[in-house]
Amino acid sequence: MTSAPVQATSPTQRSADFPGPTPAQLLEFVRRTAADADLVAALPLDPEGRTWVRLGGPGGSEAWLIGWPPGAGTGWHDHAESIGAFTTAVGELTENALAVRLPTEGWRSLELAEGNDRRRKLPPGGSRAFGHHHVHEVVNESPTEHAVSVHAYYPPLPLMRRFSRTGSVLRLERVERPEDWQ
Repeated sequence: MTSAPVQATSPTQRSADFPGPTPAQLLEFVRRTAADADLVAALPLDPEGRTWVRLGGPGGSEAWLIGWPPGAGTGWHDHAESIGAFTTAVGELTENALAVRLPTEGWRSLELAEGNDRRRKLPPGGSRAFGHHHVHEVVNESPTEHAVSVHAYYPPLPLMRRFSRTGSVLRLERVERPEDWQ
């Protein structure tokens, strides 16, 4: 990329501290990739577990093509300092997200105030871009159909925090590093 960095005032602008692709650029990439029917059809699908293939993303980002069997989900997690975007290519995914920024360290359990839950249905072409520390879970709620999606993150995921949730209480369960999922 050759555009000059500018001070960020929104998630779609660059900052001097963030020279990579913007959430909008990642979103454009995942949408374009999801439209590649041959690529999407080539993903092997497993009836019991998620499958994935790592892709090259724009501007040094990391990208994944992911297959979701019926009922599969990620559980609650965030992507730490990475921004990201994803889109559904086949089927329908549901994103449950929190509309609150969590502290990055110094806690093991938090009680969430009412009104922070967001739910989005993402049919084919349904997309989502997000900023740093976005806490969500993604689920294929279909009892019979696979879903396929494309995801991109920048910088490449340094870690993911995994959470459990009981009612309004969110608990940090573990921190995963790239070697845990590659």
